[in-house]
Amino acid sequence: MLRVRWLGRVRYRDAHALQHALFARAVDDYLLLLEHPHVYTLGVRARREHVLIDPAAVGAELVETDRGGDVTYHGPGQLVGYPIVSVPTVPGAVPAHVRAVERLVIDALADVGLPGAGRLEGYPGVWVGDRKICAIGVKVTRGRSMHGFALNVDPDLSMFGHIVPCGIADKAVTSLAAEGVRLSMNDVAEAVARRAAEQWAPDGVVERQDVAPVHEPDRVRPVGLELRERKPEWLRAKARMGPDFLALRETMRSLDLVTVCEEAGCPNIFECWGQGMATFMINGDRCTRACGFCQVDTRRPDVPDPGEPEHVAEAVARMNLAHAVVTAVARDDLADGGAAGFAATVAAIRRRCPGTTVEVLVPDCKGDPAALATVFDARPDVVNHNLETVARLQRVVRPSASYARSLAVLGRAKEAGLVTKSGVICGMGETEREVLGALADLRAVGVDVVTLGQYLRPSASHLPVARWWTPDEFDRVRAAGEDMGFAHVQASPLTRSSYHAREAREAAIHS
Repeated sequence: MLRVRWLGRVRYRDAHALQHALFARAVDDYLLLLEHPHVYTLGVRARREHVLIDPAAVGAELVETDRGGDVTYHGPGQLVGYPIVSVPTVPGAVPAHVRAVERLVIDALADVGLPGAGRLEGYPGVWVGDRKICAIGVKVTRGRSMHGFALNVDPDLSMFGHIVPCGIADKAVTSLAAEGVRLSMNDVAEAVARRAAEQWAPDGVVERQDVAPVHEPDRVRPVGLELRERKPEWLRAKARMGPDFLALRETMRSLDLVTVCEEAGCPNIFECWGQGMATFMINGDRCTRACGFCQVDTRRPDVPDPGEPEHVAEAVARMNLAHAVVTAVARDDLADGGAAGFAATVAAIRRRCPGTTVEVLVPDCKGDPAALATVFDARPDVVNHNLETVARLQRVVRPSASYARSLAVLGRAKEAGLVTKSGVICGMGETEREVLGALADLRAVGVDVVTLGQYLRPSASHLPVARWWTPDEFDRVRAAGEDMGFAHVQASPLTRSSYHAREAREAAIHS
């Protein structure tokens, strides 16, 4: 199967990490289509003198990467395609793959009204006369490809003037717009996706998911149920405030700790607390993001409490937990996104309770590799990062996050040798087909455990519930997830990220 993903604008480091994860673990072929913020990339044979200015002076990053070729530019208005596809391991296969990518772009350009594009003898890429319209740089290892092409739709061509593009000093760069063809990025992506299906899915088995643009509200905003509408019987959690529940609540209060169980209004709080299980929320109780589904406070956050890690460890000891779950609000105001708080809390629990396994449910830390490494180096037993929703709904459900970045975070965690976990909330307007696509993406980057549960609207100011998923539907997607190879799939109306967390972790390590 060819899975096509139109991801919108994605930072280069996130797209690169996602490529690596798919390259290492995906069973299916993938084509990632996206735009990058301004960035100059140096291939393995690049010459530094071909970068003529300080990239920061024009608002661009400079990144060394592992593709072939010299220096090139990526930025808004340029369609970048990364095919992670199978390539035969026979002599001549790599040049043939490059020619196939060139042909795909040439045909797509003809489809959108530029029939004069073609090859230029002695030069890679796609040309209009002696003007380059598409750069190509690939890497093929063990029969799989990475990297791909950068097609100029309507970028700022002056950005190419700050480098020697692809190391070619005597040739100009052009674009569709400069050649008189003005189209939206979506239209060009659609043409490329059609030609990619012919190239890499000749039998027609193509699955497509798009991150919808923010200016297309009809595609992303669900028509919801009334807030006062009565919940189905299967969503009625019983309140059981027994002695174990009350004792745990007293422990939290005495140590001045915050739990996501309370802050997010989890319907399983009575069951979990009654069994001596809780999810600790560190780095304060105020989030710097405002996701459409979440009721956590979004006022200006306080400075993190330096004593918090030891307080969490004390609570874990008092509760005699075999498995502790630690999450946090997003802290985009902190340089490391709150990563140091996770590392300190894992270390404190390990010192106080060496027999307790620790699961962390982390924000994306803006995809910063150093911040994420701080968490991973603490060696938690499980790294959980929630995808939350399907590609199409990302920008309305969690506008400060990124579908590609979340997959990249999970891919980085798996590359670090950790058990990985993620979750999807159902009932915000997604289709079952889209959920299965999201599960396929999670499995393709190596996620071991996945949770799926029903969205419950916290207030009238939050996204509406589009519909109630039935227990039978959750059973169906659970079975599909198990068929994809997840070690554990927890799927039910009341499932939340930490529900049955210890059982899920044990299933993952024994799979």
